[in-house]
Amino acid sequence: MTTAQNFNPETVPDARGMHFAIIVSEWNSDITKKLEEGARNTLIKYGAQPENIKSISVPGSFELVYAASRIVTHHKQLVKPLDAVIGLGCVIRGETPHFDYVCAGVTQGFAALNAQGDIPCIFGLLTTDNLQQAIDRAGGKYGNKGSECAVAAIKMMKIYRNYPCIGSDPQ
Repeated sequence: MTTAQNFNPETVPDARGMHFAIIVSEWNSDITKKLEEGARNTLIKYGAQPENIKSISVPGSFELVYAASRIVTHHKQLVKPLDAVIGLGCVIRGETPHFDYVCAGVTQGFAALNAQGDIPCIFGLLTTDNLQQAIDRAGGKYGNKGSECAVAAIKMMKIYRNYPCIGSDPQ
């Protein structure tokens, strides 16, 4: 099996001491569990402690936005505030326009969270035409997009820490 990765492992910052939430859609769970596993393993590979990675299940991909929004709004109330949120889901095109509505809603929701929030929210929604395309992106021939989302979370948190004015309210 050939796996693709769209990042240079040498440029991934150290994730020690970082805290993450991984929100996972239960819909298409055969795929989303593999995405979650890829994200979790990658975070640990780059130094995150397993106890600093919290997984949260939601019924479907549309619900990823609500869960991420609640986390972003309330994360500072946690004993250990979060550094980044990763949303993972999979929508496979069917015979109705439902696919288009769900994909657009989740995309717009995560874009809005990133524009307004003070921690990075990583968009990890597979939007595929068929099951094989999803399998190929959840550990198959195109790698694991959950793993790529974990790298994006680490890199975005590093940017936030290096440039604290990004994402913070002016005082």
